[in-house]
Amino acid sequence: MMSKITMAQLTQTWRSQLAEDYPQASVANRESIVRWLLGDDLERFDNLTSAQLHVTQQALSFRYRILQKRYLGIPPERAYRRLISRLSSLLVLRHKVRALVALSRDRHRTVVDVIQEVLQELLLRDRYIQQQVAWIAQCTNNFQLRSALLFASIEEYSMRPIRDRPLLVYRTIDYLQRTARGGITYSPNSEQLQLVSDEFFTEESDNSFSWLDNHALVAYQEAETEAEQKAMHDAVKQELSDYLQVKLGKEAVQWLQLYLQGKSQQAIANQLNLDVRQVYRLREKVCYHAERTFAQKKQPELVANWLAAKVTEHQN
Repeated sequence: MMSKITMAQLTQTWRSQLAEDYPQASVANRESIVRWLLGDDLERFDNLTSAQLHVTQQALSFRYRILQKRYLGIPPERAYRRLISRLSSLLVLRHKVRALVALSRDRHRTVVDVIQEVLQELLLRDRYIQQQVAWIAQCTNNFQLRSALLFASIEEYSMRPIRDRPLLVYRTIDYLQRTARGGITYSPNSEQLQLVSDEFFTEESDNSFSWLDNHALVAYQEAETEAEQKAMHDAVKQELSDYLQVKLGKEAVQWLQLYLQGKSQQAIANQLNLDVRQVYRLREKVCYHAERTFAQKKQPELVANWLAAKVTEHQN
């Protein structure tokens, strides 16, 4: 069982990390970042095993890297351009947006236009993002830091893998389909979101570049996204395996590993030396525990979509 002292140690670890990385920053700003990282529900740290704590640390580190890499210490307008550039660079998202826009009434919208509209809708309608906005407001009164924390939160949320694609892809497709039916186009409020063109200007260089034509940049960012998503997938798989080991035993973990490799139930039965009916019962138990119990606390949308897709494949 993880004690409150261990939770305090986790907090102190991040305080020390911030002090080492940003010694010139004020204590108040560093403390605000620690509060944002750990979130408002500190009770979730209770009863974590060492393996679960390791996974939690990975998730916190992932979020911190996003903040460090693109947003912390950057003026809000420039940080916003970085967010739009980052999200617009997703190859699969660009292809989907272009295909749907080509079929819509407003064919002049660019990928950047659509991304800004989707982000505006997230801010206005998405419960998780609204909770993050409220929590960030409690963490700091510093406008620039608030903006950095919000943009990092939006990027992390947008990149969450659902069926091996970023969540933002599904939100964008849904948005375009709904607005196409209703003939609605949202225009981002210039006071809330900084409008940018499809050509971005870096402050480090006098030269401009268009991400639409910059294949090297896209290739780099796609590879980076793939690595980040794989790390998140691996963390969830490991934590789910640990959970199943405790609840159902070794066979459940073996079934999960084979199942994620795409093995059929018959192939799994042969490999585990079990009757196929036993394997089907084992599958039902694993899915029940994964979706009804584990997923309620750990990435429910990811686990539910992930298992639903796999089970459908194996049933065919």
